[in-house]
Amino acid sequence: MSDEDADRDDSTSEEIARRDDPPDDSVQAVIGRVRDRVDPDESERERLEAVADRLVERAAAAATERCPDADVLQAGSSARGTWISGDRDIDVFVRFPPELDRETLEAYGLEVGHETLPDGHEEYAEHPYVKGELEGFDVDVVPCFRLDSATEIRSAVDRTPFHTQYLREQLDDELAADTRMTKGFLKGIGVYGSDLRTRGFSGYLTELLVCEYGGFRPFLEAARDWHPPVRLDPEDHGRTTFDDPLVVIDPTDPERNVAAVCSAENVARLQHYARAFLDDPDPEFFETDEPEPLAESKLRRHLERRDTTPVAVRFDAPDLVEDQLYPQLRKSLDGIVQELDGRGFDVLRATAFANSTCVVFAELAVDRRPAVERHEGPPVHVKNHSREFYDAYVDDPDVYGPFLDGDRYVTERGREFTTARGFLESDQLFDVALGAHVATALEEGYGILVGEDVLALLPEFGAELRTYFEPTP
Repeated sequence: MSDEDADRDDSTSEEIARRDDPPDDSVQAVIGRVRDRVDPDESERERLEAVADRLVERAAAAATERCPDADVLQAGSSARGTWISGDRDIDVFVRFPPELDRETLEAYGLEVGHETLPDGHEEYAEHPYVKGELEGFDVDVVPCFRLDSATEIRSAVDRTPFHTQYLREQLDDELAADTRMTKGFLKGIGVYGSDLRTRGFSGYLTELLVCEYGGFRPFLEAARDWHPPVRLDPEDHGRTTFDDPLVVIDPTDPERNVAAVCSAENVARLQHYARAFLDDPDPEFFETDEPEPLAESKLRRHLERRDTTPVAVRFDAPDLVEDQLYPQLRKSLDGIVQELDGRGFDVLRATAFANSTCVVFAELAVDRRPAVERHEGPPVHVKNHSREFYDAYVDDPDVYGPFLDGDRYVTERGREFTTARGFLESDQLFDVALGAHVATALEEGYGILVGEDVLALLPEFGAELRTYFEPTP
């Protein structure tokens, strides 16, 4: 088939798909119903603005007392009018001149934060900041440098004022309303949030996508037809290549991909639900329902029906924030799965959970391997290597062979571990690629659950086990 014919077929398919779309009025009816839910009413807006103004005034007084050239601005979705009704976040950024050294900035930032939020507490990202609550709103008071360009940043938070300024210029009331719809949709399908547990769409990324495509529905229509990798460059200034499934070049920094944290799975999940919503619009797509814990009787039925062998490594959770913990858990999961596969236990599927304890959970297609395993040597005609292989095993009473299989030497030797439990309980578990803090936690002690023993996970991880055994897109 010629390229022209292929393009014609693709176009025909797209035209058929568009004819199958629901009428505009059915989509608009759902959007109208949901908009009433996601748009803050006037009293909610006025209350947030009053609290934000008071916070900015407090922070500015405290900052300029220490550094006359400092200034304060409100950032984030509450500053851009893209926050959803019920959201309670206010971000206050205290900007200091670039001549200030970092140590002084951090000290001033904490002092200003505590004066702004007397009951606040300190947290740490790239540098410390103060987090607290005021009149029911969750508030972050974050110090940063006031710079001329986002390409001059000294830490990630220095970018945020540039993002706020850029989007204020791009967003009108209609696009802001469509951004709230889009955030509600992404929350409903479970892909909203750039934290390293979710690995989804940040607020800033969502706003850029709505601006790029011109609204909520155009964004979904585009996303359903994406063929990753997808590259968008709103300012047409990118000069770096990225390997991510979704690339959105930061309009304020040509060398940054705003979508770098988005996993391929979450990009695919967006595509799935974009198609599903456009095929059959329903307000339920905007509802975030936490899964109910799996009942013990249901878990038993799943285990019996699947006839696999579940195994779990359980240990006390390291004292880390989620953005530090989950990358280490994923690294450890990958290392353990790779080793289980390499030893012939054939991992069907695997995941990791975290709460007060952490669990690396794998489902095995093979629960027991023979006591011997095949070990192939080189072909006999490879003289030196084959001779070394033969001499290494010829006098070993615990080995079958060496013997010939075709043109090469083969032995059958004892298998180190015939069960996954044997390997997981051995010191060799620590030879796999583990996250550093996970390895330390395992050294302090861990438990192995095999088969029906995994029922013991239900009190802490019932919802996670339901998600695992009753998966959806």
